[in-house]
Amino acid sequence: MGKVICINNNKGGVLKTTTTTNLAGVFSAKGNSVLIVDADNQGNSTTTFGVDKNSLRTTIYDVLVHGVPAEDAIQSVHNGIDLLPANRELISFEFDVIGNITKFPKPFTLMTRELGHLRNRYDYILIDTPPSLGLMNGNVFTFSDHVLIPYAPELFSMESLVEVVHVIRDFKQAYNPELSILGILPTLVNLNTNLHTGILQETNRYAYENDLHVFDTVIPNTIQFSNAVSSYEKPATIVYELLSRSKRVQFDKAGLYFKLFTEIQERIGVVTHD
Repeated sequence: MGKVICINNNKGGVLKTTTTTNLAGVFSAKGNSVLIVDADNQGNSTTTFGVDKNSLRTTIYDVLVHGVPAEDAIQSVHNGIDLLPANRELISFEFDVIGNITKFPKPFTLMTRELGHLRNRYDYILIDTPPSLGLMNGNVFTFSDHVLIPYAPELFSMESLVEVVHVIRDFKQAYNPELSILGILPTLVNLNTNLHTGILQETNRYAYENDLHVFDTVIPNTIQFSNAVSSYEKPATIVYELLSRSKRVQFDKAGLYFKLFTEIQERIGVVTHD
């Protein structure tokens, strides 16, 4: 039975997509079958793998709202990695579902109902989420086993983190008792600034007081990471070129995701086949 990990924060620009796609590359490199679920109407994970989201005929929207089999929308994007894509059509998801309570009497269980069988097909399902705490993320929390929270130490980021943690724990109690917070991943960090250092100290204190794990891996504030989705002509190649180099170059930036993988492995017993 495959494990479902969602990458979530209600703030945008914290490397949710970069973390999702690079972790998928690492899981695949370790011999696992991986499905990326793009649950964000911006479709950044979809674009990262070179899929033209504007020409898609079937997406996660059709699966969740119209009951189209997930297999009809899933695309193979690399050896060992499949993608359930998204595009702007997903913008109307919340309105369409909440506006038809007769058809959708249990609106937070759509993803579990339509994608649950895929646990038997993939070792890991990674979900890239929108920067909100609405209906889509409610579905994601109900379906997931673990939540990984990318966290950029900026002004007001602590408030956002506290809110996300409260919502996750509310969903755990109400809908998914097996849901756990895998950990907080510091991203876009510049340890040379007093602001980032101070916020991370505050974050570690909050995590300790609330029984949360903060990963030792820190993703630095670099142009390469912050623009990973938008600045390459062939996005589908960036994850794997970086991952390939990271095996040879100890301090390659993508190697940080191998380090993160090791930490995840220690926490949830990730399987490797290499």
